[in-house]
Amino acid sequence: MNTFTFHNPTKLIFGKNTLSSLSKEVEKFGRNVLLVYGGGSIKRTGLYDEVKTELSKINAVVTELAGVQPNPRLSTVHEGVDLCRKHHIDLVLAVGGGSVIDCAKAIAVGAKYDGDMWDFAERKAVAQGGLPLGTVLTIAATGSEMNAGSVITNEKTEEKLGWGSYYAFPAFSILDATYTATLPKDQTVYGMVDIMSHVFETYFHPDKNTLLQDEFCEGLLRTVIETAPKLIADLQSYEHRETILLAGTMALNGVLSMGVRGDWATHNIEHAVSAVYDIPHGGGLAILFPHWMKYNMHHDLARFKRLAVKVFNVDPTGKSDEQVAEEGISALRAFWDSIGAPSRLADYDIDDSKLELMADKAVRFGSFGNFSKLEKEDVMEIYRRAL
Repeated sequence: MNTFTFHNPTKLIFGKNTLSSLSKEVEKFGRNVLLVYGGGSIKRTGLYDEVKTELSKINAVVTELAGVQPNPRLSTVHEGVDLCRKHHIDLVLAVGGGSVIDCAKAIAVGAKYDGDMWDFAERKAVAQGGLPLGTVLTIAATGSEMNAGSVITNEKTEEKLGWGSYYAFPAFSILDATYTATLPKDQTVYGMVDIMSHVFETYFHPDKNTLLQDEFCEGLLRTVIETAPKLIADLQSYEHRETILLAGTMALNGVLSMGVRGDWATHNIEHAVSAVYDIPHGGGLAILFPHWMKYNMHHDLARFKRLAVKVFNVDPTGKSDEQVAEEGISALRAFWDSIGAPSRLADYDIDDSKLELMADKAVRFGSFGNFSKLEKEDVMEIYRRAL
């Protein structure tokens, strides 16, 4: 494995009734709060009122930014930055899922930057500071509640780019699975696909002597696979929601990736699709990841074989490594099909008319992927196979 330094500054507050700690955590940073949330579901569920009640305990002055979209827009980030400066915000509080948190991260860092936050996404600048950020999570999916990453969509240029900064780590994140129980089936499925995809991105790496990291990844994947059908059958189950909620955080808070260089090519390929077509991120990953696997299988058959045996219980007896690897990929596809995930780009009415446009966006910064380096034609072929 590679030499590494691990440091995650986010305070994770996990479990039932943990929202009661919100006022105490916020008060550490000040009383001028920018409350960032999405399309209004937190009002329908009552979470909005609970958050406002908590903030009232410290007489917080709350400025609101509502309406954050899935695949959060740069224009919303700009609006939030302006509010931070106008109202002298002390802390940005994101209440929602990964899109809300990603937007809040961009606002918090952008508020401490003289230029356009998009400079960070375009790799033209590096953040030198940020406002404190707190989160109350309502969707198990992205892991953004305990990492330094964010993905923002520039709607004018149809670009969806990831960026990261130490200053984007949340200071604290409150996770109570109670607030994920109202998620509909499709969003629940997309979240679980996203979680598994984060683990796959870490698992497919070029590094050696990573037995512990690999076991961590395989154990998390098995946990999601075991829990997913139970949760789909009982969307109100606190027990299953709690398991998936913690899985989402652990999949992308840095623990799995200590000492390894994950691939992250499939996320880049999907970002180009959802930048152009604005499809759900988890849905795009469900379509593309098995095709990336099949396309890159021969790059390291042993690793694909291990995944098949250790995670999908493929019996390798009397079979070639290639056969075992293919069975593992097929088992993944069958599992995602079984929980209702999409399998073709055609499921979102995507045809071949913009494949080259998407591929160009995917390779904007050159070839990519740490497990297997991809060029534009590789991306085009994966898109073709996914049609």
